[in-house]
Amino acid sequence: MIHRLCTLASLIRLFALIFLIVTPPATHAAEERTEYRMSLTDVYGAYQSILARKEACSSAFPQMRGVTDNAYSGWQARHKKLLDELDQRLNMMIRSASRDEKDYAKNIGKYEGAILRQREEVKQTLLQQPRAEFELECKALPEFLKGADSDLEKEFAEQLAVLRKRPLVKK
Repeated sequence: MIHRLCTLASLIRLFALIFLIVTPPATHAAEERTEYRMSLTDVYGAYQSILARKEACSSAFPQMRGVTDNAYSGWQARHKKLLDELDQRLNMMIRSASRDEKDYAKNIGKYEGAILRQREEVKQTLLQQPRAEFELECKALPEFLKGADSDLEKEFAEQLAVLRKRPLVKK
């Protein structure tokens, strides 16, 4: 179901592209298309694509919003630790590419703005699908979010193994 429902691969590619564009140039030199960076892009892109789909479905079919929001809240709660880890890993990578706190603030702001714009573009692309087809996908979204196919730990086990080779900085 993950393949049909999320057209996940295409959405991840969109987020990978934006991630490569907005990651500060120093990161490109320091981590030139490393397995780490690409793994982070894959997993974070999957999260962002699920969020974009939820937003598009809620926008197109407000009558389904409650069911979709409840399923998403449950999914988000189950993935809270992982989502926090991904945010921390992104911040670590951007911080390592920044000269100082001022540069970091600029870089993180640029990155977050680009991700929001990209997610909105993905949402608009989803909303342009044939309505009947998109409605079927949106009706299936709550079950997808409750099911094993939406388990990022399972679906991206290899990428997460790569990421977890690098320890997190203690907060």
